[in-house]
Amino acid sequence: MRGIIRWGAFALMGAVAATAPAQDRPVPGSNPIIRDKFTADPAPLVVGDRLYLYVGHDQAERDQMFNMREWLVYSTTDMRHWTDHGAIMKVADFKWAKADAWASQTIFKNGKYWFYAAVEHDATHPGKAIAVAVADKPTGPFVDARGSALITNQMTPKGTHSWEDIDPTVFTDRDGTTWIAWGNRQCYIAKLKPNMIEIDGPITEITPPHFEEGPWLHERKGMYYLTYASLDRAKHRDERVSYSTAPSIKGPWTYRGELTGSGRYSFTIHPGIVEFKGDWYLFLHNAALAIGDLNGSIGRRAVTVERLSYNANGTMQPVVQTKAGVTASK
Repeated sequence: MRGIIRWGAFALMGAVAATAPAQDRPVPGSNPIIRDKFTADPAPLVVGDRLYLYVGHDQAERDQMFNMREWLVYSTTDMRHWTDHGAIMKVADFKWAKADAWASQTIFKNGKYWFYAAVEHDATHPGKAIAVAVADKPTGPFVDARGSALITNQMTPKGTHSWEDIDPTVFTDRDGTTWIAWGNRQCYIAKLKPNMIEIDGPITEITPPHFEEGPWLHERKGMYYLTYASLDRAKHRDERVSYSTAPSIKGPWTYRGELTGSGRYSFTIHPGIVEFKGDWYLFLHNAALAIGDLNGSIGRRAVTVERLSYNANGTMQPVVQTKAGVTASK
């Protein structure tokens, strides 16, 4: 997601997106993977032989920047055909929140599904906050697990702005400990208590180079990855995806550079990484989708997916964003 109000001409970039002719029907599984709604901030979760994808629902009209009131979930068994399970929660389900169904992630632990999401808190704790909900099934129904925010802006007082507490990523390490990382401009990490609804110990800042937002944690063969939306303001005007690696979740983190370029027509981008049926995938979003008379824009994005490959030393191979996506030949 994005909180900074500095868009200028970017809102117009999606106007060049065009609806494909009827005879050019997209191949199932090609990008964007969801075409009947505008979606953003993809967060994959594998449960058995099915991959679930949690997304925010972009509902911006005309020149609106963001209008996000609910979170949706889709699932697939083949990475080609997606089942729409509808809305799993609305911002209004968190009684203490007033707006903005921003980026989220769901994780399974202790026999339940835990959903972490960024919202705008009401006047009792001004600024962005992170909520946590729980369900017995990956498709919900989810309910507020605390009745209050897990993380508020007042818990990160050294930050530079009120929307820094967004975009949670949750990760359970091999020892069973679950961690949460989040942030905009500053990247924070903290341990969660076994009950999954309380912070356990200090909040630590681990901000990597050019960090903007959208962190994602994962591990592969003993190497830990912090992948995120980056913005080198001296060189670029749109976010890209960069990453760092570490020998443990506690670091030290080594910057590895950019993984992708910017999303087509989109100022924002948001990575989600998962292994599914022996292959690795990188989920993103761009603003290349048009639905009816609404073109893609900052507030109307579309989720995409690409295959992800690793080098022998564990670094990730650069990813080129394509229309074919996973339908392209390996």
